[in-house]
Amino acid sequence: MRIGITCYPSHGGSGVVATELGKLLAERGHQIHFITYDMPFRLGRFHENISYHGVEANRYAVFKYPPYDLALASRMAQVAKAYQLDLLHVHYAIPHAIAAVLAKQMVGDHLKVVTTLHGTDITVLGEDPSLKDIISYGIQHSDAVTAVSDDLVRQTLASFPVYRSIYRIYNFVDTRVYYPRNVTEIRNKYADDHEKILLHISNFRPVKRPNDMIDIFYQVQKQIPARLLLVGEGPEMPNIMKKARELGLMNKVCFLGKQDEVAPLMSLADLLILPSEKESFGLVALEAMACGVPTIGSDAGGLPEVVVHGQTGFLTEIGNVEQMSKDALSLLLDESLYLEFSQAGMDRARTCFSGEAIVKQYEELYQQVLE
Repeated sequence: MRIGITCYPSHGGSGVVATELGKLLAERGHQIHFITYDMPFRLGRFHENISYHGVEANRYAVFKYPPYDLALASRMAQVAKAYQLDLLHVHYAIPHAIAAVLAKQMVGDHLKVVTTLHGTDITVLGEDPSLKDIISYGIQHSDAVTAVSDDLVRQTLASFPVYRSIYRIYNFVDTRVYYPRNVTEIRNKYADDHEKILLHISNFRPVKRPNDMIDIFYQVQKQIPARLLLVGEGPEMPNIMKKARELGLMNKVCFLGKQDEVAPLMSLADLLILPSEKESFGLVALEAMACGVPTIGSDAGGLPEVVVHGQTGFLTEIGNVEQMSKDALSLLLDESLYLEFSQAGMDRARTCFSGEAIVKQYEELYQQVLE
């Protein structure tokens, strides 16, 4: 098949999933065309069967805001015609689904549109009255719609007046990349042998509740020697640094900023801390599981579909820092229990969320749409 893929190319779950899906589809012989305003950060080097097509919005002075939506639709149509695409698979409803529907109208009904909903396009943008109707339109006029968790399917159907099936296709992990590595030399740069390492990876927005994460670490490090690695950047980072300083933690916290390759960092960690208020899926938890790292997190959104409470991690109600701290210590202080959770997480990642299995589900959906 000849498939166009559009996503946000920056650091974030939807862009990561879209890029990794495109790479796996290309490995299976499909012709993949990424159509985005920038090179997806996970794409990087040359890949056979993958092409990249940039999108440039006109910045003519009469426009208060550059019309990126229209430029994207036009570029989708150009690429679809030039390379005879069979379908456009767009990730994130706004503006990608609308642009793809418009491109289809420009090219013809033979060009199909598959839209994947990733979370905040529904749970955050979907709450904006100025966007609700246009999101509904994009969902309703796509040829097929998927969501990354059962929870997100339910939220979408409950929040929008759409009358169609939405298929749940989980996110996936490439276990050729995410697996336990021997990183002793690197680990020694961040912690001594007797110290445990807690890890948090996010966009540091309020919905991730990074203040809870700092509070959890504060409680843990009072009981056992520990370090905290923070990966990512975002609006809450100045507050996090201020809080760490006030709690006397700056010598125990390492701010690593954005990292393109997080798999080696996963293997450094003993626990992933994910106390989010909302998680449509929890891709970072899945990646950690594949590396043998249990998750301490919130019982929120689609995260319980990934992390099995009491088997591959611990989940508790949002904001319950005290319980999350206790859960973290219960694993860090019991080596036998920790190893049990670690192995269970790796097994679950391989059996339930393998890239090979999930990409086949997408291929089957594409085939249904094209028939």
